Amino acid sequence: QVQLVESGGGLVQPGGSLRLSCAASGTIVRINAMGWYRQGPEKQRELVATWTNGGSTNYADSVQGRFIISRDNAKNTVYLQMNSLKPEDTAVYYCNLNIKTSSYYLARDYWGQGTQVTVSS
Repeated sequence: QVQLVESGGGLVQPGGSLRLSCAASGTIVRINAMGWYRQGPEKQRELVATWTNGGSTNYADSVQGRFIISRDNAKNTVYLQMNSLKPEDTAVYYCNLNIKTSSYYLARDYWGQGTQVTVSS
């Protein structure tokens, strides 16, 4: 079984920075992709940033140039560095990892529990 544990959310003033972490544990053969999503108040969940095993990254237009996704393969951890935060970045942030846990089974998506990020003065 795989578990994802998120950390790093909190309250920050506009213009500030936060770094989110998502650590995967359990039986992991390979991580194919990592990503961050968010769901703001009364909004649908949306993609923030993704990284694939081929090395490509993708960002939502609203965070391009402000957020950076990175990972530590040795720790099975993905990070989201968020800079120049705006009130509209307020949301619950979820990590999503596509993980293969066995040579017998297909990879599947796992979700973190979510961490609240609030940008307010």
